[in-house]
Amino acid sequence: MKKIVILFSGSGTNLENIIKRLHGKELIVAKAITNNPEAGGIERARRYNIPVEIIDHRQFSEREEFDRELVASIKEVEPDLVVLAGFMRILTKVFTSAIPNAINIHPSLLPCFKGARALERSYASDMKVAGVTVHWVNEELDGGEIIDQSCFHRGDTMDFQEFERRIHSLEYELYPKVIRSLLTRGGPGTSGGESQ
Repeated sequence: MKKIVILFSGSGTNLENIIKRLHGKELIVAKAITNNPEAGGIERARRYNIPVEIIDHRQFSEREEFDRELVASIKEVEPDLVVLAGFMRILTKVFTSAIPNAINIHPSLLPCFKGARALERSYASDMKVAGVTVHWVNEELDGGEIIDQSCFHRGDTMDFQEFERRIHSLEYELYPKVIRSLLTRGGPGTSGGESQ
């Protein structure tokens, strides 16, 4: 069975969704790694007996030093795919050159609204569609090759809470589908799934 490592920084809702849908059925989540000792996802992962490693980025003086530790931890389990699920770190070439098989999900239709607060910026925009993007990770923030996207048409009266709920709903459907497809079909340069 194929193995993945999940990287996370926050509450871990995408992490838990992936575990519930895929772990022990179609793949093994070999390890979850966080840079945040207070991340809510730690308890979520442990609830499913997923090993969790905490690598606190504040203990490192440079991004590259943190990335070297992160790469070493990932390579311990030799995963087929590394999945970023709310991992709030800008990764350097130390990571991207060593881990070519890493993907991320972003709460906007890239290339629009790269970087932080993408959900809020997408909601505040005049765009009539909104959505999520799964892409390969490279050294450019949210700049890797797009693998798949999913979107919805937003109503004029949609408030931010409903907008956020719809975005998360798309994430929970699209990310497991893309992970499943990539593990079946291959690595970078291979599109995984069909746009919706």
